Amino acid sequence: MLVSVLFYRTLSRAKPVTLHLSEMSETTLAVIDSRALRKVFGDSDVHLRKIRQALSVQVIVDNNQIILRGNSDATRRGSRLLERLQQLALKNQELAPEDIQRSISEVLQDRNISDCQPLEVFSCKLVRPKTAGQARYVETLRKKEVVFCIGPAGTGKTYLAVAKAVEALRSEAVRKIVLVRPAVEAGENLGFLPGDLQAKINPYLRPLFDALADMIDRDILKRYMEEDRIEVIPLAYMRGRTLNSASIILDEAQNTTVAQMKMFLTRMGDGSTITVCGDITQIDLPMNKKSGLSDALIRLENIEDIGFVRLDRSDIVRHRLVQKIVNAYEVSELPKYGDISSMRECNDAEPM
Repeated sequence: MLVSVLFYRTLSRAKPVTLHLSEMSETTLAVIDSRALRKVFGDSDVHLRKIRQALSVQVIVDNNQIILRGNSDATRRGSRLLERLQQLALKNQELAPEDIQRSISEVLQDRNISDCQPLEVFSCKLVRPKTAGQARYVETLRKKEVVFCIGPAGTGKTYLAVAKAVEALRSEAVRKIVLVRPAVEAGENLGFLPGDLQAKINPYLRPLFDALADMIDRDILKRYMEEDRIEVIPLAYMRGRTLNSASIILDEAQNTTVAQMKMFLTRMGDGSTITVCGDITQIDLPMNKKSGLSDALIRLENIEDIGFVRLDRSDIVRHRLVQKIVNAYEVSELPKYGDISSMRECNDAEPM
């Protein structure tokens, strides 16, 4: 088989994994389809290099077999990963880098996403976790009454929390859903917005409405909101309330102050659950204000009945470029590209 021979020649030049003979393990698995395997390895073996680096395993293809060499854990995980990716490649036209990263993350955590029970919302719709981190998040939401979820943009923090709340409302495990957001502007002054109070706060709450609209039929959602079975409110409206038998979700929690976070958490009544979602890298508070989320993560970490879930870049499920953008902004120092004045001249030039 010509394709496999070419793979073998490429891989035989790869830098080997250094192990003592006593630690060396070898596992063999079948090549399901040569074209699928080509997708798994990627153009110029770009995916393969990521797999070898992440798992510390040597991969060799010889005819219709894939040979994995490394320690026993590495070869076991490598075998699971390559089998899964081959099956995925048979279904998909191409494998994107994020597909490879998610599969690696799942294997490294010894977790199968398909084992996680999906969240059942309205109209027989099922919301399934797409990454190992999301599966861990859903399982924590099922087990704990108070859950903090921290992660970058696009990891599904709020969406999955809303899905769990909708499932609880649909099954009558709770009587209402309360979705809360601090009304903090993201680094820009919006000035005086027109309209009544609801019209003024709607822009801040729009992402929560969007998540609800994706899970509940429009007529049902309208009726539930009229009956106050679903509330979408700014954080300031929580003061003085006690919420019983409710699923309460705080979104953009990094933009709460310490006092606001304490106030929010103490609204919890009998039969209620609380989910707090936020990204501590996107704090929009004034410089002299401490984030209530950052404070709570330290202050509450030893309380056993509270669940903490940290999602990372491998859990991003938005457009494939979002993960790359997050990666770029996490670089501590920007490279120097020469005189900044020449860059400004180039950026200010009129289009031809």
